[in-house]
Amino acid sequence: MPIRPARAYRHFSGAAYTRREFIKGVPGIRVTFFDMGNQKGDFPVEMSLISKEGGQIRHNALEAARIAANRLLEVKAGKDNYHFKIRVYPHHVLRENPMAMGAGADRISDGMRMAFGRPIGTAARISSGQKLMTVRIGKDFAAIAKEALRRAGLKLPLPSRLVVERGEELLR
Repeated sequence: MPIRPARAYRHFSGAAYTRREFIKGVPGIRVTFFDMGNQKGDFPVEMSLISKEGGQIRHNALEAARIAANRLLEVKAGKDNYHFKIRVYPHHVLRENPMAMGAGADRISDGMRMAFGRPIGTAARISSGQKLMTVRIGKDFAAIAKEALRRAGLKLPLPSRLVVERGEELLR
């Protein structure tokens, strides 16, 4: 079954569904790394991607944003010249009640009877103003870090903005 668009899962209501010990068949998260680059480096500039509104970000969207940002940073700045960190984790288990379509579907599908749904993936619940990703980098590569975070923000279903937290005076 194909994946639904982000708008189907972007907004949430109700409590989070996170108790994996009671849930059978939860697919693993797609995000492979949460810390990339030189984790021990001392970098003067720090900038973050911050969410403008609350919602949910699916694990495959987080991975797409991670790949987009990390690839640009790795190619242009080099592995030892930055530290890139994803600050959210997809704990919330998403469920879907698959409805059969087509001829004979009424014999296969139960409709809304017992419509709790099967686990189809995970998502990170985000509040407004929360940091999604952070890059620490040298001032020589600050423009590249801005572009990397901009590209990452395009992959996410929620509107976001870039904030320079440390080293703003070095960028002038």
